[in-house]
Amino acid sequence: QVQLVESGGGLVQAGGSLRLSCAASGLVFSTYQVGWFRQAPGKEREFVARLSWTDRSTYYSDSVKGRFTISRDNAKSTMYLQMNSLKPEDTAVYYCAVESAPYGSGSQRSSDFGYWGQGTQVTVSS
Repeated sequence: QVQLVESGGGLVQAGGSLRLSCAASGLVFSTYQVGWFRQAPGKEREFVARLSWTDRSTYYSDSVKGRFTISRDNAKSTMYLQMNSLKPEDTAVYYCAVESAPYGSGSQRSSDFGYWGQGTQVTVSS
């Protein structure tokens, strides 16, 4: 049974930083592409970032590029999202996700991610 457990959300002032963590179990973590998505109130869930299973390919949404960094520690089966220069528009529930099948070729579609964390709230005050 695959489980993803998130931590690290909270309240921060604009311009501040937060790091989200997501610990995975029940799968061979190193063989899966991982990603982060977010959902703001009244909006659809949107892609934030992804990191390939090879750990060599990253992709970010335009809204977070240059401010957020996705990373992974395969030895700990954990992924991270370092968020810097936070803005009020980054306020959302953030979800970690793992692609449905191993050795994926890279996707930003939420439908290609079959495993999801419980979500963690990030609130950025102005």
